[in-house]
Amino acid sequence: MKHSTITAQFPYDSKIIWDIITDNKNYAWRSDISKIKIIDENHFDEYSNNGFVTHFCITAKEPCCEYRFTMENKNMSGCWTGIFESCDGGTRIIFTEEVQVKNPIMNLFVKGYLKKQQNTYIADLRRALELNKLI
Repeated sequence: MKHSTITAQFPYDSKIIWDIITDNKNYAWRSDISKIKIIDENHFDEYSNNGFVTHFCITAKEPCCEYRFTMENKNMSGCWTGIFESCDGGTRIIFTEEVQVKNPIMNLFVKGYLKKQQNTYIADLRRALELNKLI
């Protein structure tokens, strides 16, 4: 399995960050997806801008502390963990993805792909907070 972790800090209470990240009905702040289809309370599908679908199953959801899910698409399967910590009057987030690719050749590129996806997600989150005048 390949894994990648990203950490970011925001000057706001974890509830603000938590609410944005876990609200699958309001995903317009994400630049990398075209839609999210909610299946039920614990399952949802994300569609990339080119229509590629990834299936998610929420495995842990402790408000403002921990968010976990498994994910799978035709190229990979794995899990994602989000940890929310209070620090310096704000919130530190630690996001880790662990994936197993289904095509061995993709192992050469997956680490870079994960880092790019994580950086895009954090940049989108910062932009969402700025647009809401939270930063």
